[in-house]
Amino acid sequence: MITRTIVNTAIAVTLTAAAMISLSAYAASEEIVERVKPVGQLVVNPEDTSQKATESTAESTTTDSAPVVADAGKATYDKACFACHGTGAAGAPILGKKDAWTSRISQGKDKLYSNAINGFNAMPAKGGAAALSDEEVK
Repeated sequence: MITRTIVNTAIAVTLTAAAMISLSAYAASEEIVERVKPVGQLVVNPEDTSQKATESTAESTTTDSAPVVADAGKATYDKACFACHGTGAAGAPILGKKDAWTSRISQGKDKLYSNAINGFNAMPAKGGAAALSDEEVK
């Protein structure tokens, strides 16, 4: 006959093993989530920032306009374009890889601007940053 102590010990061992397995599975799932997280996120800002950007650019251009334009362009690229054009996601040509851009550039600037503003293949209009003006995209 099995004594109560043996039964209680067996239950305790089983519960401890189940808890350890559960904790290790949770830790593994956290690691998996970290490994497969997306390289970027699409953030849709409901307020219209184009007016604010125009105002801040107008204020800054009185002193030194070239760095402001370059900084604004880089900020726009980092916000809306890098996720695909920095990684090649969805077949996007990677910034700096001239071979990938040759056929696109040969179509002319107007075609590049049109694709960037209206979208092309898997790329959404304005890279998913709908609040950008056409000039900001250019």
